[in-house]
Amino acid sequence: MAVHIRLRRMGAKKRPFYRIVAADSRRARDGRFLENVGTYNPITQPAEVTVVEDKLTKWLDQGAIPSDTVKTLLSQIGFIEKYEKVKKGEDVSEVVLKKHITERKKKTRKAKKATVTVEATAAGETPAEAPAEKAEETKTEEVTAEEEKSE
Repeated sequence: MAVHIRLRRMGAKKRPFYRIVAADSRRARDGRFLENVGTYNPITQPAEVTVVEDKLTKWLDQGAIPSDTVKTLLSQIGFIEKYEKVKKGEDVSEVVLKKHITERKKKTRKAKKATVTVEATAAGETPAEAPAEKAEETKTEEVTAEEEKSE
C-alpha cells in the first residue's frame, strides 16, 4: 500500500477549503483517508496553512510521498527545511513555521503587455516601436539564415 500525502477538497461550491491528509494512493481524491495532518485555506488573504508536525513527520518517516502541491505548500511554510535538519541531527530550535503564505500573482494579458512596455522604455524605445523592431529583427535573421543555406 503506497501512502501519499495530498489535498482533500472540502468546503462549499466555489469556496474551497482543503485538508492535508495521508491516504492510500489508490483511493479517490475525496475518498477514505488514513489520517488528517493539516489544513490549507486559499480563500483567506494571505492563504493559511496549518500542519500537525508530529503526525506529518510520522508519515514522512514511514515513507509517505507528498504530492507536488503539498510539497510546495510545505516548503513555503518552512516544514521541509525543518524536517531535513531534524533528519541530519541539526538544531531546529530557531526554525519557526509560517502560518500564512503569499501566492504569486497570476499573469493576465494586461500584465504581460505592461512588462513589454516597461522593458521597451528601459531600453530607451517608445512602447509602440518595440514590437515592430523586434519583428523586423527576426525577419532579417530569417533572411540571412536562408541565404546561408542557399550558399
